Amino acid sequence: MDSVIDARHVSEPGLVVLDITAADEETALALMNELQQLWATSGLTEIRRDPAQPGVRARVHADIRRTNPGSEAGLRQDGEKQAATADQ
Repeated sequence: MDSVIDARHVSEPGLVVLDITAADEETALALMNELQQLWATSGLTEIRRDPAQPGVRARVHADIRRTNPGSEAGLRQDGEKQAATADQ
């Protein structure tokens, strides 16, 4: 991804920009879907294919401080225990 990351997207702790490279569109979409189940994200974004590079690329903006209200998952805060889920 050659586009510049705007300073507002990483202006505070907990804000991240994730550049994703995957073998195919289905894999990239599956990852973006899982990320939006965990955190507040920019959602499913445009997937690009660069002829000079292998795979496909996408960019996701996320706020990892805000978890999806329907999910128990998320990053632990200092001193906080992570909630157990059925997957653990």
